[in-house]
Amino acid sequence: MKFRHATASVSVPDGLELEAALARTTHLGIGAHADDLEIMAFHGIRICFDAPDQWFGGVTCTNGSGSARMGEYASFSDEEMMHLRRQEQDRAALLGRYGFMAQLDFPSRQIKNPQDHCLENDLYELLLRTRPKIVYTHNPADKHDTHIAVVVPVIRALRRMSPESRPEQVYGCEVWRDLDWMMDEDKAALDVSDTPEQLGKQLVDVFDSQITGGKRYDEAAFGRRRANATFYRSHEVDNASQIVFAMNLTPLVQNEKKDILDYVNGHIDRFRRDVENKLKTQLGI
Repeated sequence: MKFRHATASVSVPDGLELEAALARTTHLGIGAHADDLEIMAFHGIRICFDAPDQWFGGVTCTNGSGSARMGEYASFSDEEMMHLRRQEQDRAALLGRYGFMAQLDFPSRQIKNPQDHCLENDLYELLLRTRPKIVYTHNPADKHDTHIAVVVPVIRALRRMSPESRPEQVYGCEVWRDLDWMMDEDKAALDVSDTPEQLGKQLVDVFDSQITGGKRYDEAAFGRRRANATFYRSHEVDNASQIVFAMNLTPLVQNEKKDILDYVNGHIDRFRRDVENKLKTQLGI
């Protein structure tokens, strides 16, 4: 495959021939940074982990040069950090039994340029070869600029596919802003309870450059999932011990005329009206 950057790579942890590895993909995660997949797309990783007929494919879009670094990694150059984070992501793919792991090696500044469509083109080529049933990516209400710079090209690339080739479900998941604020009826609540051998924690622990380097993503990811499960339904007992919330992006992919901004604003407006109505009731307005 020819990607925009010659330094991009695709690895196949179990050694299968590349085209066959891509073709077997059923669940595809597309994240901005190394470790995003393990946080936001864990639902797909977990489903495919022991399933002989389902395979998770991973795509990391950026090169990690802007990563936070402290402690033993404080003196690492951008190049050293990029190399380390690539190694960590490949180790996570091996541990999680991914069907393949693509690292596209884009600088964040490039994909944040709305006039640059190189990431969209790379993603489109991957999507044509994988044709997954389920796609996990960032949600368009995330607060991280680079995450937004990934989800928009993902939606655009999916819209370029023929309708019959598009995935059945597209989820925009939590990383740098949770989705607890969404109306319950609008949320996709992805159950990730009872994971084998604490797989979720093991996967995030692989990224020592971030955890030891100053960001406890391992504790934060588990805490959010546990909190989501407990605070999901106020008048029901917990039916799950861990939940990942996602925004359903499938309507945006199925209908290329649907406006992305209007779609997200619709969720925000429904949240605002709910807060307003509850307050008005108690204020007697």
